[in-house]
Amino acid sequence: MAPRFLRELIPRREKRAPGTVVVALKNLTWVQWAQFWSGWVAWTCDSIDFFAVSLTVTPLGTQFNQKTTQITTAITLTLLFRPVGAIIFGILSDRFGRKWPLVFNLLLCCVFELGTGFVNTFPQFLAVRALFGIAMGGIWGLATASALENLPVELRGIASGVLQEGYAVGYLIAAVINLTLVAQYGWRVLFWTGAGISFFAAIIRAFIPESAFFLRAKEQERARGTNTSQKTKVFIKETKEMLKRHWLLQSKYQHSYAGFNFLSHGSQDLYPTYLETTKGFSNHAATVATIIGNCGAIAGGVIAGSASQYIGRRLTIVIFVLLIGVFIPLWVLPSSFSALSAGAFCIQVGVQGAWGVIPIQLAEMSPPAFRATFPGVAYQIGNMISSASAQIEAVGGNNLKTTIIKNGVPTQVPNYATVQAIFIGAVSAFVIIVTIIGPENHGSHFENHKTAFEEGGGRDDAVADDASHTSYRDVDEKSSAQAA
Repeated sequence: MAPRFLRELIPRREKRAPGTVVVALKNLTWVQWAQFWSGWVAWTCDSIDFFAVSLTVTPLGTQFNQKTTQITTAITLTLLFRPVGAIIFGILSDRFGRKWPLVFNLLLCCVFELGTGFVNTFPQFLAVRALFGIAMGGIWGLATASALENLPVELRGIASGVLQEGYAVGYLIAAVINLTLVAQYGWRVLFWTGAGISFFAAIIRAFIPESAFFLRAKEQERARGTNTSQKTKVFIKETKEMLKRHWLLQSKYQHSYAGFNFLSHGSQDLYPTYLETTKGFSNHAATVATIIGNCGAIAGGVIAGSASQYIGRRLTIVIFVLLIGVFIPLWVLPSSFSALSAGAFCIQVGVQGAWGVIPIQLAEMSPPAFRATFPGVAYQIGNMISSASAQIEAVGGNNLKTTIIKNGVPTQVPNYATVQAIFIGAVSAFVIIVTIIGPENHGSHFENHKTAFEEGGGRDDAVADDASHTSYRDVDEKSSAQAA
């Protein structure tokens, strides 16, 4: 008989009437829509500024008189400091709510994005990018928790795919800005524009009501007469209880998502540089190819997220990672723009298809009361472990050369094509293995759980007192009235 983890690769799903997804979409309130899209916008802003460095490696090198390997240090530093932000803002969100911690987080991103555009020396640039890493680290956990916990179970698969591809949309927006404004005004304008978009996202979130999950809990605690100090003491106690139960699960997911992050950053961070250096493309052509690739990423994320609702989270991930292996040759072997762009599109369908399942998979597997901290920390420590992706590829390219014809002269250049093919192939194999043997909690009703500042919140079975008879529509209507 096959091992249990293989037999359960396709999980049992709740029986629902035909057309349930359509009905659920029609029944969403404006608050639920607004909370989801505010989370999506926040994650998109995060992506815009992170990829601003990837897209401007060449002009940054010229500005600061540094090699590619030195410029990619900024990417590494940003990734290294992200777990700090995940811990700080995750704790604030699970203790105080989704709204104001995310608003403050976005404003902090705005400040550091703005600051990046004003630096004049390379040490200043690295320092600001490290600080931005702390701010950036909080966004994903807060955005996913706020967006997914307010939606019905049957919509969470497709919502996960759409939400995660805010990352690809952000890369797409950054690429378009790079193609237009940066070409005319220089690299600094990309960071300034990103700062403005982050500020806009913070203002939008400030006008949207708090998550229904927290409104219910705060109303109950108010009725019991619990004050802020008491709730904080309970939160600390329940956090300790959660860590006692789930430290091993957290460690497992940190290493699993290191693989996913190696997959993502290894196929994206140095991609424009790969096209310009190894394939001899212009910056304009490399940016257009990046845009095409991100269109594939968006398609892959939405399709995979939707599919995961029916065939399970793990099986969907495995299928899309296998697609990566199929298309690696198309990604690196051709020399024409059209073929390489097609390769970028197909590779990103696989990469971001796998990633499109991650927000809901982590939400379902996390301790229910800690859906900002636990997923955020697992994701960002995975990022920290994979932080040297661009530098590994840059060093690999410096040691593995190829010859291209440049201005009619044979020229030796870094062979990023071979380096990235080996790198992504090895990481894909690792991701498939850890996904197949991993657990799954498909269709979890985490919205019915107690919050982390309620007694018993640290236990997985701590269902809220009124979860069985309080609908999200009821709470959303209350929150709408309060907002008005």
